[in-house]
Amino acid sequence: MNQHFLQSTAWEQFQKSLGRKVFHNRGDGWEYFAILEHGTGNSRLYCPFGPTAINEEKLQLALQDLTSLGKKLSVTFLRIGPINPNFTTTLHNESWKKATYVHLQPEHTHVIDLHQSEDEIIANMAQPVRNCYRNYHKKGVTIHQSQNPEDIKYFLELIHEVAKRTGMSPHPDSYFHKQASSLLPSKDASFWYAKCNDKIIATALFFDSKTTRIYAHAAADSTPEYRKLNASTALLTEAIIDAKHRQMDQVDLYGITPESAPKNHPWAGFTKFKRSFGGEDIYSGATWELPLKPLQYWLYRAYQTIKK
Repeated sequence: MNQHFLQSTAWEQFQKSLGRKVFHNRGDGWEYFAILEHGTGNSRLYCPFGPTAINEEKLQLALQDLTSLGKKLSVTFLRIGPINPNFTTTLHNESWKKATYVHLQPEHTHVIDLHQSEDEIIANMAQPVRNCYRNYHKKGVTIHQSQNPEDIKYFLELIHEVAKRTGMSPHPDSYFHKQASSLLPSKDASFWYAKCNDKIIATALFFDSKTTRIYAHAAADSTPEYRKLNASTALLTEAIIDAKHRQMDQVDLYGITPESAPKNHPWAGFTKFKRSFGGEDIYSGATWELPLKPLQYWLYRAYQTIKK
């Protein structure tokens, strides 16, 4: 089965390291990993990018098992997805509700197929990306890969700068330290950074499986003298080519706006950046919820909708 990284054993172990209560079950043709979460006046089982199933019949079995678990735990509702858009009929038939009020995981992503030759992969990138890849070393930029969890500190320094500049709210440092210590030693993730004049000016953390490299987190120095070097572009290109050399199937650049999104969408800038590396847009599907305690659920959903 083609399992998403957020349904993998590696992600399960990371969630355990955060102290979260997790559940994992499988059957013939289906599997899921779910996290028990508690919110204001509710509790839920959350299955990110799952369940994984080979067809709708097997998905139905997975959903039945997940529902039984949810009832045993007395949760308010179940949350799954994004999930294969071809499974919509089963979800409707099983009384699941599309969660249009919440966007925990990106429904749209951008994927680069690595079955092409290396030359074809580079040729499909935008010309500025190709030029950067071929010439970045002439500007004194070097690209490095690390499996050392301690190196996540370089990302944290830069993401704090980004947060200060943009007003974004990243995860706490402890979250990233746990992620690095859980995933980097086992090579379920790789940390990349770009240097110039002995200063780290761009960083990225990728999640790695046998088939897919996911562009999970990134941050770069925004001062004019370093921004013009386009180190993030060089770094990502090297990571894509490295994934090809490791015989992975694809690189998932994770999280873009759909074509219909307005030009002033908050994600417009990095969507344009990701599309410049070639590849194609993919619709991952929607997030769905099943109320197990309907009154509590609809009160929670109404509150979340008003809060937005």
